[in-house]
Amino acid sequence: MNRININYLRQLHYKIAPLMIFPLLLTVITGTLFQIAVVTGNADNFIWLLELHRGKFGRINLEMIYPFLNGFGLLMLGITGTIMWLRTRPDN
Repeated sequence: MNRININYLRQLHYKIAPLMIFPLLLTVITGTLFQIAVVTGNADNFIWLLELHRGKFGRINLEMIYPFLNGFGLLMLGITGTIMWLRTRPDN
């Protein structure tokens, strides 16, 4: 089995992270705020949050692929980050 090129892995992680931070934060924030609206009984007034949460951005409707892009991006960040973390050696 070939060794994983740690420099390539770092570059991949470095490129994916900035692309994924906005959609992941948007998903977390809109999901949390909509849940607060549900708990307070105001869900009907905040359906637009649920639409953003699902990937509907006005005329741009990404509802069919948005969850998969979010999931794939998060999975890639988790894998690359975990591998880099495991490969680090403590200073002696």
